[in-house]
Amino acid sequence: MNIFVVMKRTFDTEEKIVFEDGKINNDGAEFIVNPYDEYAIEEALKLREKHGGEVTIVTIGEEEAEKELRTALAMGADKAVLIENEDLDDWDAFSTAKILSTYLKDKEVDIVLAGNVTVDGGSGQVGPRLAEELGISAVTTVTKLSVDNDKATIERDVEGDSEILEVSLPLLITCQQGLNEPRYPSLPGIMKAKRKPIETVDMNDLHLEEDEVRAKTSIVEIFLPPVKKAGKILEGEISEQVKELASLLKTEAKVI
Repeated sequence: MNIFVVMKRTFDTEEKIVFEDGKINNDGAEFIVNPYDEYAIEEALKLREKHGGEVTIVTIGEEEAEKELRTALAMGADKAVLIENEDLDDWDAFSTAKILSTYLKDKEVDIVLAGNVTVDGGSGQVGPRLAEELGISAVTTVTKLSVDNDKATIERDVEGDSEILEVSLPLLITCQQGLNEPRYPSLPGIMKAKRKPIETVDMNDLHLEEDEVRAKTSIVEIFLPPVKKAGKILEGEISEQVKELASLLKTEAKVI
């Protein structure tokens, strides 16, 4: 089974994030494998363990992204591919899907896995766009997956409920929390990952011109939500609290 995982290098949301001029200041920021992509990597490894084959991790970025590719290799992936975008200043989900599809279109693909969203962008567009470009089926927010020959049985989140689907391969899925528990890289895995080569590809290798992948959208500004005011704790008898609450909703919140 030929399994590809689309991975992104994202900033660590557990670390302090600094904004300057409507953009995230990358100086001193910590970067990690996008957490939702970890579910995709883990599921790919589980599929390989059950069905055999090969797991290839693909990411778009600059040289620094090799660190996150090494992490995926240390988890157990077989190969890693870095598609360099240093010369591309303006790109979005459309650009990402176009670049990835150009790389994958000549490959023998049985299944492509991706995170449901990225913690930096959160659009959830790349997976479905990539499937559309490749002409294969896509299922999002997947929480359970089993593959039997050329059929996949899938359970997915649908706004508080679940849906079960049967889909033919080749297939792209986006992985949601609950699908699995991503493994930690083992010490032997880390040592092996240091020796595994990372394939580097650029736009010229893909025969793509900048105009073909130019972003269709632009980010006007990124900002933190306003700090919320401290809440009020009502005291006294229940009847008194109800009266005070009704008064506050009318005079302060102005919702009644």
